Parts: sequence; C-alpha cells; structure tokens
Amino acid sequence: MIDSLLNLVLGLLASAISAALGWLAHTLRRRRRLGRVREFFGLPGGTECLLVVNRHTAVTSSKSVSRNDVYALMELAALVKECGAQADLVSHDEVRQGLGSKAEFCLGGPESNERTAAHLRNWLPGVGFTPAAGPPYGSTIAVGDETFRFESAEGQKQAYVLLARVHAAVGSRPVFLIAGQTATSNHAAVRYLTSRHGQLARRHGRDGGFALVLRVVNPDAYGPDVVQLASDVTAKAFAAAG
Repeated sequence: MIDSLLNLVLGLLASAISAALGWLAHTLRRRRRLGRVREFFGLPGGTECLLVVNRHTAVTSSKSVSRNDVYALMELAALVKECGAQADLVSHDEVRQGLGSKAEFCLGGPESNERTAAHLRNWLPGVGFTPAAGPPYGSTIAVGDETFRFESAEGQKQAYVLLARVHAAVGSRPVFLIAGQTATSNHAAVRYLTSRHGQLARRHGRDGGFALVLRVVNPDAYGPDVVQLASDVTAKAFAAAG
C-alpha cells in the first residue's frame, strides 16, 4: 500500500515537473521570439512609434483614408501592441520631426504621403515614382534600370509596392516605407512585412537597410493575400540616381 502510494506521489511529482519545464521552455521561446521582433522593428516595450497615414488619392479631402489603408494600419497597430509599444497615429502632412528617435511606419506612395516623398528624396535616391497617364492607378515605380508598372490584361491585374527599411544612423530606430501603386498593394506589403520579418532579418540583418519591390497578384480576386518578391532592389535604391 505504501509502495503504491509512493509511486503515485512520484508520478504526480514527475508530471508536475514535466509540465513546469514545458511551460518554462515555451515561455522562454516566446520571449526570445518577441525580443527578435522588437529588435527588427525597433519597438522595445514601453516605447512609442509613428504610424504615418496617407490620404485617399481618389478624393479631395486630405483627411480621407482608403479602406484598405485603414486595414493595413490596423495590422500595424496590432504588431505595435504585441511588442508592448504605443502607436502615435499622425497624418502625413502633420509630421514635424526627424528620423531615428522613434520607429516609424510610413504608408502610401509619394503622391498620397508627403512624408514618403521626403524619405525617398533623402534616403532612397535611386527610387522614382512616375505618375500614371490616367486614372485610377498610380505611379510607375522605377529603381535603377528596373521598371514596375501596374498591369491589367484579360482580367489578370498585378500591382507593385516598394517595401523598404531605412536607418538614419547606426543604432537609430528604423523607418519602414510601404509605398504601393494601390491601397490593396500597401495592405499586401504590410502583411508580407509582419509575416516574414524573420526571413528579412536573416537576409538583411536585424538592423540593416533594404528595399524590395513586391508583386501583388490579381488583387481583385485575391485581395492582399497573394504576394511575390518581384526584385530585391536594395543596392540600386540606396545609390544616387545616375
């Protein structure tokens, strides 16, 4: 009887220890993952970041925002909250501060976001946005000798978006540029960034700059969900235009 009781106690004790070790290992993995996410995005717990909001290009009001851009901002806000940071939502024409003290997510191309236009001029001189000849879709993206135009043929559309990370100085907080030809392509780039930040960190370093052009396949059918890497244009984007 005593042996049976002792075996039962030892079994319960072993189960409790095993469960505690499993919980501890899971907690440590989660903390390490969160630490990597915070490092990549420049979002230590308790800090602030900027979400710079663009305007809707199809309307005259400077305060109107496209629905898909709102969805993108919501996903960025969720990321910031996960990191334990706080988001400061600011209109593109109201930001009056430099780079590096806070992480920044700048949404929209230079036609809809004055802050994006300034970042491109100062930090990504190899990138150009040429306005489209007619509505409703935006600029052709040119980086060095590569050109990315909005495509629409036989109901199969393809839009492009520039996704870039810029550091103003060593050790500064990063700026993320999400500059697409459509609001849906902006949303697609945010999803790509939040879901593949681990791959981006391994390829470009946790504090390295990069510039990618992403292709959004048939957004009318698939929305922001089908995204492909069209080109890594990092070297060309950061080089001065020849």
